[in-house]
Amino acid sequence: MNTYPKFATVTAHQKSHYGIVTDTGFISLSNTFGKQYPTLKDVIEAGQLHVLEGAAKGQSDDFKLGEFNYQIPINNAEKIICIGVNYPARNEEYKDGQEAPPFPSMFIRFARSFTGHNTPLVRPEASSQLDYEGEVVIVIGKGGRHIPKDQALDHIAGISLCNEGTLRDWVRHAKFNVTQGKNFDSSGAIGPWMVAYKDESQIADIRLTTKVNGELRQEDRTSRMMFDFRYIINYISTFTTLAPGDIIVTGTPTGSGARLDPPVYLKPGDTIEVEAEGIGCLRNSVVDEV
Repeated sequence: MNTYPKFATVTAHQKSHYGIVTDTGFISLSNTFGKQYPTLKDVIEAGQLHVLEGAAKGQSDDFKLGEFNYQIPINNAEKIICIGVNYPARNEEYKDGQEAPPFPSMFIRFARSFTGHNTPLVRPEASSQLDYEGEVVIVIGKGGRHIPKDQALDHIAGISLCNEGTLRDWVRHAKFNVTQGKNFDSSGAIGPWMVAYKDESQIADIRLTTKVNGELRQEDRTSRMMFDFRYIINYISTFTTLAPGDIIVTGTPTGSGARLDPPVYLKPGDTIEVEAEGIGCLRNSVVDEV
């Protein structure tokens, strides 16, 4: 399998950096390009990811593994849009007798509801029903409105992973929306990095898994999504203008803790690993809110 550059935003020595993750550490490209492009989102908006990729060749690490902490790869996205119920078995989980929906369900999350790789998810004081949802993320590179399906993938800058952590009882506080249960601070994670998108083979049929404390809980393939990546970009751009750096979280397979009998929710000390071929592994533990 081809390896593609892994762009990340990290904190090192109490300073934010963007750059490329290597096998041994991190190359800070904001040291070189930061005045021109203050954030990774600015690089994407300028269409200059390939320039960063070229600049990193032959460079040694600025920080070794363990000397930096991951942030969300794009920490200042204009929009974070999440797709719900996008795998066939996930629809069947609801046991409501309804056929697969003709259009995708979706909702918005705020950036501060996510944390980075290897940073704990926070179980809030308000609820003990913190649940996991492993998902593939696409990051928009080229913005647009009314984007045709046959051109949709040309608008992707990169791909990442998400643990779309959810407070199950709080998604039922109102009749029609799930916003509350999806937006507790640091209840989910995105990362570890954004893999540069080159071609459709990177996302067309990849295995997505979620493990809790080493136990496989979720497993499916992106080829089985009811609403594929082309359709999602086309559909969203019908009602809103997609902007460079926008994050789209594309749906989770069956197997969340709420659907187990009896339900099993996350607790302090648990470790969740969301993994996908060609992207990597997003790992987080759980702590209680202080």
